[in-house]
Amino acid sequence: MKKFRKVLDGLTTSSPVNPGGSPVCGSAAGTPSTALTPRELEIQETLMSEHFQICKTVRHGFPYQPTALAFDPVQKILAIGTRSGGVRLLGRPGVDCHCQHESGAAVLQLQFLINEGALVTACADDTLHLWNLRQRRPAILHSLKFNRERITFCHLPFQSKWLYVGTERGNTHIVNIESFVLSGYVIMWNKAIELSTKTHPGPVVHLSDSPKDEGKLLIGFESGTIVMWDLRAKRADFRIYYDEAIHSVSWHHEGRQFMCSHSDGSLSMWNLRNTAKPFQVTFPHGKTQRDGRKESCKPILKVEYKTSRNSDAFVVFSGGLSYDKAGRRPTLTIMHGKAITVLEMDYPIVDFLVLCDTPYLNEVQEPYAVAVLLEKDFVVVDLSQSNFPIFENPYPMDIHESPVTCTAYFADCPPDIIPVLYSIGAKHKKTGYSHKEWPLRGGTWTVGSQTYPEIIITGHADGSIKFWDATAITLQMLYKLKTSKVFEKPKSGDVGRSAELVEEDPYAIQMINWCPQSRIFCVVGISAHVILYRFSKHDANTAITSLEVRLQCEMEDVISPSDTENTPCFSDPSGLSPQPQPPSPRSHTPDSVRDSIPRLKVKDRTIRMPPGYQAELVVQLLWVDGEPPQQITSLDLNSAYGLLALGNCNGLAVVDYLQKTILLCMNTLELYGSADPFQRLTRSPRKNRQSTSDFCMRGLSNFYSDSKKRIRTSYQSLTELSDNQVSLDPERSKSPTSDHVNGHCTSPTSQPCPTGRARVLGGTEGPRLARRGAGRPPFRKAQSAACMEVSLPVSSLTEESRDNSFSRSRSSSVSSIDRETKEAVTTLQFAESYGCKSDTLPTPCLWVGTSLGLVLIIPMSIPMDEQERQEDPVTVAPTGTVLMLKSSVLRFAFLDCGGALINSPYEVWRDQHVPDVPDRPRKRKLVNFSPSSSQEASGDGHLAVVCSEKQAKVFFMPSQACLFVHNITESSFVLRADVVSVCNSVCLACFCANGHIMTLSLPSLRPLLDVNYLPLTDMRIARTFCFTNGGQALYLCSPTEMQRITYSQEMCDNLQEMLGELFTPIETPEAQNRGFLKGFFGGNTQNFDREELFGEAAAGKASRSLAQHIPGQGGLEGMKAAAGGVVGELARARIALDERGQRLGELEERTALMMSSADTFSKHAHELMLKCKDKKWYQF
Repeated sequence: MKKFRKVLDGLTTSSPVNPGGSPVCGSAAGTPSTALTPRELEIQETLMSEHFQICKTVRHGFPYQPTALAFDPVQKILAIGTRSGGVRLLGRPGVDCHCQHESGAAVLQLQFLINEGALVTACADDTLHLWNLRQRRPAILHSLKFNRERITFCHLPFQSKWLYVGTERGNTHIVNIESFVLSGYVIMWNKAIELSTKTHPGPVVHLSDSPKDEGKLLIGFESGTIVMWDLRAKRADFRIYYDEAIHSVSWHHEGRQFMCSHSDGSLSMWNLRNTAKPFQVTFPHGKTQRDGRKESCKPILKVEYKTSRNSDAFVVFSGGLSYDKAGRRPTLTIMHGKAITVLEMDYPIVDFLVLCDTPYLNEVQEPYAVAVLLEKDFVVVDLSQSNFPIFENPYPMDIHESPVTCTAYFADCPPDIIPVLYSIGAKHKKTGYSHKEWPLRGGTWTVGSQTYPEIIITGHADGSIKFWDATAITLQMLYKLKTSKVFEKPKSGDVGRSAELVEEDPYAIQMINWCPQSRIFCVVGISAHVILYRFSKHDANTAITSLEVRLQCEMEDVISPSDTENTPCFSDPSGLSPQPQPPSPRSHTPDSVRDSIPRLKVKDRTIRMPPGYQAELVVQLLWVDGEPPQQITSLDLNSAYGLLALGNCNGLAVVDYLQKTILLCMNTLELYGSADPFQRLTRSPRKNRQSTSDFCMRGLSNFYSDSKKRIRTSYQSLTELSDNQVSLDPERSKSPTSDHVNGHCTSPTSQPCPTGRARVLGGTEGPRLARRGAGRPPFRKAQSAACMEVSLPVSSLTEESRDNSFSRSRSSSVSSIDRETKEAVTTLQFAESYGCKSDTLPTPCLWVGTSLGLVLIIPMSIPMDEQERQEDPVTVAPTGTVLMLKSSVLRFAFLDCGGALINSPYEVWRDQHVPDVPDRPRKRKLVNFSPSSSQEASGDGHLAVVCSEKQAKVFFMPSQACLFVHNITESSFVLRADVVSVCNSVCLACFCANGHIMTLSLPSLRPLLDVNYLPLTDMRIARTFCFTNGGQALYLCSPTEMQRITYSQEMCDNLQEMLGELFTPIETPEAQNRGFLKGFFGGNTQNFDREELFGEAAAGKASRSLAQHIPGQGGLEGMKAAAGGVVGELARARIALDERGQRLGELEERTALMMSSADTFSKHAHELMLKCKDKKWYQF
C-alpha cells in the first residue's frame, strides 16, 4: 500500500511551462513535479511487483510447417511435430498442449508409448527425447544424442521398452526406453545384406516387427533392399532386392504378407513363403499406353494396409498420380475392395495415419478414420461411410485461411454478445460433415471457476474479419465478416497504377475498432478506407453511404526558405464538405486521371444484408495529383457521440456517422494554430513521383517470407524531442535529388501545403505564417510517416545484435527523413475531458497524438437531445492546446482522482431494423454521457495518462500539470502500450521492440515488471501484439499460430486448473483369443524376452562415443506438477496400494511362518502324547 500526495492547484504558477503549455517535468522515473499546494491528492496503489509474472498459457491455430504425426489408439491422443522443434498434442476439445524443444531442431518422427503417458521424439539434430505426458505441461525426462550417425527412422513395438533406431549409414541400434541408454546389440548394415553385395543399401527407411513373430524385425533400405532379421539367431531369414526405391512398408495383420510403396508409383505385395518376387505389383493411377508400358507416375510416399472383419481390406496411400497433368492437386487414395476413391487436398500431404481401435498389430485392425496432416491444414476422413466425409474439426486450425494482418483482444465482454454472435455465425457454417463424434477423444478438460467472456478478433489480408470465442483458454470461431462485399468487384479490363498497387490484397485489414456495448464495429483497410458496421439480428435491404475525404498534401512550386518565412499559407474557409477540389496546375500529367477518386468503388445500389454486422458507412481517402492517399494510421470511434475520427501522415478527419457528414478535415499543422512548438522548414517538391507509392499498397501476404519479415507500422518515430535541442546543420539542409524511404520519396526542402478543408463551427482561425522565431525550439528530428515497411533480414542477426536489431533496422532505414515536416496522427481518443485550462466542466473532447510526441485536445459541442442530435450540427473547435512527450504518442487513458479507470461514454445497443412499437419508441440510451455525470466529476478533475514510444506521463486536467513522468526505454522503443485492469486495479502495460514486457503502476508510473520475454523481436509479433484486461496478451507467433500469454501472477497460479489433462488412466485392451485351429494352422504369435537379447548381461554395453545420454529437466518438475492433479492422486493411491500390498504380503508371510511353526509344535506335541500315552509313571 502506497500513498501519493500530489499538487493539484497552483502548479501552473510555480512550475516552468514549455511553449506547448505543459510544465517541464523531471526525467527520472516516477518523479513528481515539485510545487506547493493547499490541497493534496491521495491515491492508494495496490499493485506490487509480486502481482506480476510472465507465463505462456495456450497456443491456438495450426502447427506451422508440420513434419510428423503420431497417434495413441488407447488414449486417443494425437501428436504433431514441426520444423521449428514444436510438438502439438491434441485430444478432446479443450485438451490442446504445445511443447517446444529448446534446440529448435525439426521433429523427424514421433512415437507414443501406447497407454503409458509418454512420447518419444526424434529430431533433426540426431537426438531422441522422452517426454512425460502425465502432467498438464509435458517435460523431457531423458535425451540421447547420437554423435556419429544420423537418425532416419524409429520403431517402438507395443508394450516394449526397447526402441529400434535406424540410421543413415544403414545400421539399426536399440535404445532402452527406461534408462535411455544404447544396448550393445547392433544390426550392422554389412551383416544385414549379403557379403557379395557391392553397393551400400542406403539409409534405413522402415523398421517393424513381424505380427506373427516379435523376434523377427523387418528392415527396409532406401535402395529397395528388404531384410527380415532374426533377432535371436542374429542373422537374416531372407533378403529382397527390388529395382525401385522403397518409401514405406505395411504389414497384413496375420504377418504372412506385406505391402511396399515405391518411387515409380507402384505398390508391391510380398508373401513370406516366396520372397523371390512380389506376387502382385499394381500401378493404381498408372494407365497402360499403346505400346503396353505403364505411364510414369509420381512416387507413393506412404501406404497403410488395414484389414476389416466385415468388409474388404483398406489400402490407403498418398501420391502415385501420373505426370500427364501439371499442377494437379495432392491426393489421398482409398482402395476398398475394387473401389478406388481419390480425395483431393488443398495442400501437399505431409503425413497420414489410419486410425484403429486396437493397438495389437496381429489383430484385425478395423480402421474407422484417416488423419491427414497437410502443410497448412489437418483433416480427418470418416472411413465408416462410403462417401468418406470428413469430420468437423473442433480446433481452430483455419486462423491462417487468409494471412492475419491485425488482432484485437477483448476480455470481460458483455455476457450476451458471445451467444448472439454464435447464433448468427452458425447459420453460415459449412455442411456435409460426418455425423459421428470427433475421433480424438483423449484427455480431460473442465471449465475453470475463474472464467469470463473473452473475444479475439482477427483481420485478414483478403478483407475478412473473424470473431473468436476465447473464453477459458479455448478458441472457437463465432462469426465471419467479409468486408470486400461492400465494394464492387474490379473489372478484368481495369489497368493503371491503382490496379497495380492494390492487385494483391486491396481489402487487407489494418486496424480494428469495436465497441462491445453498442456493438458498433469499425475497420480500416489498406486502401485508405474505413467501414462502419452496425449489428442487427434481422436482415435488411439498405444502401451504403459513402463519404470521400481529400486528406492529402499538395506540393507547390519550388520555394526557398527565405521566401517562405513571411509567406502566409491560408486555408479556404469555404471548404465545408469533402467535395473534390480542382486539381493543381501540376496535375496536368498522365496521372491526372487518378485525381479526386478513391481506390475502391463502393456499391451504389440497395443491397440485401443478412443478419449480423451490416455496413452503414464507408469513408475513403482520395487520390490527389495522381498519387494514392497515405494509409490511415489511427482511428477511434465513440458510439455515445456518434463520431468517428481518423488520421494519417497528412492530417485529421472527424466524421459524424449519424448525420453522415464530415465535421473536420485539416492538416496536422493547422490544428496547432499559434501553439505550434516547432519550427517548420519549407520543402521543395518531390523530384521522382514514380517511386512514391511503390510499397504503399504492397500486399500483406508477403509478410511471411522466409528471407525477410516485414511489418507495416504507422507508429514510428525514431528520435526524441528534448529540451536541449540544437539547430539544424546547414549542410544537411541541402536538397538531394531524391530520397527514398521504403518507396516513399522524401526531400528535405519540400514544404507541404495543406489542401484538406476544415469544417469548424464555432471556432475561427486566422492566417498562419511560416514561423521561425528565436523563442521557438528548432525542429530536430521527426518521422513522416505512415505506411512504412521495416525489413529485418533474419539471417543477418547474431546473438549480440538481437536486443537492438529492431531499433537498428528502423533507424538505418530512415536516415533521409530527419527534417520531414509531415506529422502523422498516430493515436486518437474520444473522452469526457477539458479542452482548456480555464474549463470548469468536462466536455466531449478528441485527444490527438502525433508522431512528433505532441498531444492536441480538440473540444466538441454535441447536442444532448436525440432529435437535436440528428438535426443540429456538432461543433468542433481546435483550441491549440498542446502537451509534449518524447517520440511518437501511442496511447491515451483517463483516471479519476481515486485512481480508477474512466471508461469512455457509449450507447447501449439497439437493433436498428426492429419494427417500432408505438407504446415504446426506441431511443438512444447513453452511458457515462450526461450533464449530471459531468458535474459529478467537475469538482475534482481527472488524470490523463499519455504513453509514447519512449516515455509515459501523467497529467492533471484541466490544469495540464505534469504529475509524473517515466522514461520507459532509451535504447529501444515501445511497440504497444495499453492501460489494463489487473487484480482490481489498473496499470500501464508496454511491449518494447527489444522484446521486453513492462508494467508501470498508475498514476505514479512506478516500474512493477520488466521481463525480457522475447530474445529476438519478430516483425509479425510487433504487428499483432495486444494487451487486454485480466493480465492477458496475445500475438501471432507464426503465420498460422496465435500465442496467448499472461503477465498476472494470479492467473499463473490458476493455470494448472485451466489446462486439460493429457493422460487419463485407461485399462489396456486385452488381446483377442485367436482360437486353437487358427493358432495351430496359422501359426501362433511367438513371444520372446527382449531383455535376454538386448540387456547388458547378454549384449554388453554400447560404445560411449556413439551416443551421449542427457538427463532431462522434467523428472522432478513433472512429479511436482502431477502431485496436484488427478494423475498425482492416482499415482499416490497406486503407491499407497503397493506399499499396503507389500505390508500385507509380509504379514501374510509371517502368519504363514507362525502357522507352520504352530503345526510343527502341534505335531510334535501329538507324537509326544501318543508316545507317552500308555507308559506308567515309573517308566519315565
